[in-house]
Amino acid sequence: MPAWRSGGPCRVGDVSTAEIQPAAASFDLPELVVGFDLDMTLIDSRPGIQAVWDLLAEETGVEIDTDLVVSRLGPPLTWEMANWFPPEQVDAMVARYREHYPSYAITGSLPLPGVAESLAAIRALRGRTMVVSAKYTPSVRLHLEHLELDVDEPVGDLHGAEKGTALLEHHATIYVGDHTADIDGAHAAGAVAVSVATGPFTADELRAYGADVVLNDLTEFPAWLDEYVLEQRLEALMRRLSGYDKLVVAFSGGADSAFLLAAAARAIGPANVVAATAVSSSLPAAELEPAARFADNLGVRHVTPDTHEMDREGYQANSGARCYFCKAELIETLQPIADQFGITAIATGTNADDAIAGFRPGIRAAFERGALTPLKDARLTKAQIRTASRSWGLETSDKPAAACLSSRIAYGIRITPNLLARVDRAEQAVRSQLASYGLQNVRVRDLGDSASIEIDAALLDQVDQQALVDAVVAEGFPAAQVDQRGFRSGSMNERLPDPEKYRSL
Repeated sequence: MPAWRSGGPCRVGDVSTAEIQPAAASFDLPELVVGFDLDMTLIDSRPGIQAVWDLLAEETGVEIDTDLVVSRLGPPLTWEMANWFPPEQVDAMVARYREHYPSYAITGSLPLPGVAESLAAIRALRGRTMVVSAKYTPSVRLHLEHLELDVDEPVGDLHGAEKGTALLEHHATIYVGDHTADIDGAHAAGAVAVSVATGPFTADELRAYGADVVLNDLTEFPAWLDEYVLEQRLEALMRRLSGYDKLVVAFSGGADSAFLLAAAARAIGPANVVAATAVSSSLPAAELEPAARFADNLGVRHVTPDTHEMDREGYQANSGARCYFCKAELIETLQPIADQFGITAIATGTNADDAIAGFRPGIRAAFERGALTPLKDARLTKAQIRTASRSWGLETSDKPAAACLSSRIAYGIRITPNLLARVDRAEQAVRSQLASYGLQNVRVRDLGDSASIEIDAALLDQVDQQALVDAVVAEGFPAAQVDQRGFRSGSMNERLPDPEKYRSL
């Protein structure tokens, strides 16, 4: 039985997979943390709040203009209560209000348009969220739980500039609110004050008070955030790259390393950048020519050193740590090239998504050998890299992911050049079969006694699946079947009994 199937650490080459631990993370920008006010920013709480005030008026016999009350939400409850009750009764009325609130105010409140999309936009950018409100903290939690709003940190009982203390504590860089007091809170924390005109103030009033950004409502927030954050991250990337006189970029030809190569050429000039594409049996044959053309179009020197990862026992053994040995071979091969050109920096196309998700023992190997990760350090996600690539007119902006051929071989099956060549031929055969279908992604997974064919899920019902099976079998596989779940990046990792120990970060 292969060691990986036992669930325990296996030793491949001179490194135990249990020893491949996360590399330290470093970033050129602070984490994206966005804070929100609650009432009339995230939720329309007026119907529920008015119901509680109506109940107080009925219980006490005090005439309360509840329409007026809900027209000026934002300040602390004690302030509003003092408008209707004598000072000695305020605390008791606040307590009574809070007793009624869970039963009468929660279910009557609704999310404002754009809330779910705004929170999702932050998540997509690998950011965190918080709510900072003048409302009683337990009530804040009840609202968020009832509406199932995905917020990391709820904070209550803070108003105006006081909100800045919570924003600073949680390192928020943006604060979104509907009130002038929310602008005070943002500025007290040095955060960008984003105002939405869904509360008691108009857009012009919020702008005049000092809001940095004014939106009509939260439906406009995701687009603004995407543009703002991308600009910040690109600026951080270019600052980092400009700090190097010369740079070697480990250029696979994929979207990430292509963007890094283009950014480096812009930052320090193409004459100071070397693109290095490793050539070995694990590189799909179709990748080399487009990579050479891309580098030539940028005006950077392109070198194609041979790498010999197949000579490394850890690579051939093909445990979950295989990528560690591949990346080690790559960086060690590029170091003499860098020395030849008098270059002290080697950079890879690792992005922010790679650093926290999926299966990346190779990141550790590159880190140990001093490779730089400018895209990750600028917190650029895969989606942002593609967006920026399109804006720069790069032909790789929509290029499908193209992992090395070894990623198609099931863990535990010893890798050989013949197996890699068979996979490469089979994938080319599938692409040929589906040339008229607009195919984006294809993987032929070598499972040992059969092949699993993955194509874009949207095409599964449109194509002749038996023809694909026949084409793959014709390239030397004993059997094949089409995976009805469609293409999934890293699907081989699903077959490992303990994938967590191989995660790099």
